[in-house]
Amino acid sequence: MDRQITERQIQFTADAILIVDDSELNRAILKEIFKDSYEIMEAENGQECLEKLLENKERICAVLLDVMMPVMDGMELLRRLEADTDILDTIPVFLITAEAGEQVVKEGYRLGVMDVIEKPVVPYVVKRRVDSVVELFLSRRKLSRLAEYQRQELINRELEIMDLNRGMIEALATAIEFRSGESGDHVQRISGITEYLLMHTDLGTGLQREEIRLISMAAIMHDVGKIAISDAILNKPGKLTAEEFEIMKTHTVQGARLLEKIPQLRKHAVFHYAYDIARHHHERWNGKGYPDGLSGEAIPVWVQVVSVADVYDALVSKRVYKDAYGFDEALEMISSGQCGQFSPRLMEAFTGAEKELRKLYHTKQTGGESVSG
Repeated sequence: MDRQITERQIQFTADAILIVDDSELNRAILKEIFKDSYEIMEAENGQECLEKLLENKERICAVLLDVMMPVMDGMELLRRLEADTDILDTIPVFLITAEAGEQVVKEGYRLGVMDVIEKPVVPYVVKRRVDSVVELFLSRRKLSRLAEYQRQELINRELEIMDLNRGMIEALATAIEFRSGESGDHVQRISGITEYLLMHTDLGTGLQREEIRLISMAAIMHDVGKIAISDAILNKPGKLTAEEFEIMKTHTVQGARLLEKIPQLRKHAVFHYAYDIARHHHERWNGKGYPDGLSGEAIPVWVQVVSVADVYDALVSKRVYKDAYGFDEALEMISSGQCGQFSPRLMEAFTGAEKELRKLYHTKQTGGESVSG
């Protein structure tokens, strides 16, 4: 069900009966029986009935239907309702007819009528039979709406919790970025690049939309292990010594360990992706990355995507140890293998999407530098 159910709609009860008969006298008799309990609507044939049903199906709680009528008779109407709408599931239809032969009764029940009542009607009998079924259907309709409303509330609460979780994750990641002299936009761009590549290239083949959303959230945590790296190394303006670089490389393992120590995160569907990305986003296709020297398809595709997103953003952004490279120069550096080897499939997808990725930066190019606009 696409539309949203409100509390007011749950409490709303349909209160109209639609009487369908080409005889004005017959309609008047039925109207007299039900006028004190329901609002009365009338139709002279099946076509008029169908139009009123479609216009007022939320208000109508029962249809009292004759069989023999011009334009569209009662049986034809039932066949239309059975084939084209879900009205018979929510609104009971009663055949009230003088043509109550075995064939009509059998066909009527097959098509979904709740009861067949012969003319001439006995007022208290027909009212009792109609009222009891209407009460049952209205209760079922209300319970269905209540269940849908509760389902929506659970979904809304889950979305709120997910937003809260993402907010806390972003806050932690941004705090780490601030420590390394970044604005905090880095993690948002990595997430955006990751989502775009998985959504708009064949890199995302086989992944559901929900999985891609989780991966883009997990990408925010790729550098969470830098919280364990000292400021002296993290913010060093020059090139790191070999010893310092070995310490810096431990942020991958430290990040994975940190994520493992958060019980709430371990229960979340994002954990699997977050752990992989934090630990392995510096692995390379030829096995010359770190910390585990993974190579080829042993590196999950979501890790590969975050890896190239991280390198790309690092190149086109100003850091304490370097100026920003231009977009074209950054693309050439990645494609030529200056930043480590990536898979041919990843390079093809990334190269084809790179012009669109530039739009995430809201920047303008000045010479070889990327200047915030």
